[in-house]
Amino acid sequence: MKSPILGLFTVLFLVLPVSFALAEDSWLTFEGKNGPGQGKSIVLISGDEEYRSEEALPMLAKILSQHFGFNCTVLFAVDPETGEIDPNNQQNIPGIEKLDTADLLILMTRFRNLPDKDMKVIDDYLKAGKPVIGIRTSTHAFNMSDESAYKHYDWRKNGGFGKQVLGETWVSHHGHHKGESTRGVINQEYKDNPILRGIDDLWGPTDVYGIRKLPADAKVLMYGSVLSGMKPGDKPIEGKKNDPMMPLVWTMPYQLEGGKQGTSLCSTFGSAVDFENEDGRRLIVNAVFSLLGMNDKITPDLNVDIVGEYHPSFYGFNGFKKGMKPSDYDLKK
Repeated sequence: MKSPILGLFTVLFLVLPVSFALAEDSWLTFEGKNGPGQGKSIVLISGDEEYRSEEALPMLAKILSQHFGFNCTVLFAVDPETGEIDPNNQQNIPGIEKLDTADLLILMTRFRNLPDKDMKVIDDYLKAGKPVIGIRTSTHAFNMSDESAYKHYDWRKNGGFGKQVLGETWVSHHGHHKGESTRGVINQEYKDNPILRGIDDLWGPTDVYGIRKLPADAKVLMYGSVLSGMKPGDKPIEGKKNDPMMPLVWTMPYQLEGGKQGTSLCSTFGSAVDFENEDGRRLIVNAVFSLLGMNDKITPDLNVDIVGEYHPSFYGFNGFKKGMKPSDYDLKK
């Protein structure tokens, strides 16, 4: 005779949908609900020491999966001994192989030095010409060893991944770090671009990055106005910092040697606290739709409400929440 308690647990298991995140898991998977993204898979890779990608990307994945139906997998920099999230570990991001079946990559890493077996998966994805969204420090996503077969992705090697795929590598802090915030200004040449639908109030407390030179075929959708302080109502600084303004968000075609042509979007706007701004979230959601060929689905009122609670940490080195595991960012928490 079957135990009634066992039967109860079986029923509970079957009626709890949406996400799987056991305590020992090294990544999160959010199954898409109903929506236009059903059947499409997104891999979001976190791993930066400063801007709390490990907090921002699970939040974005919840929006994309629960509001729009995309299947989302979030990867983390993990301490292999404890299973805890450790953004300072630059060599271990379990689950990279999930990219093999992904339709879109959202990357928010900084100075990673991953093993060649992981870099091969990333290289294969890029050579297939699949779309990429790079956020903030992804302009300098990799800091590869000279022994790596993929050292050409190193940010110091002619701009590396940033220059080849996103259009620019690390240059500088253009605004004063932790002193001058950012207001997004739409480039009127591309004001009708679907990615900008519904966006009119992009502000965040991170500073504008310096951009040296983008490729001629890059389309700058937004510029970053450097504000005089850390509040949304602060005035733009007068003088050279805003004349001209630096590119903040742009798209461009990319093509690696021996690979197919793809499309990337880069946003140097995007720490975890920046995404408290509704239009910051809208920018990424719109970009996902656009890069997946779904411009007709982008409306100015797409639901970008946060799913559950979101209390992001302010940016800064070693400011990550200690003792956290991927499962702590599950939908049920």
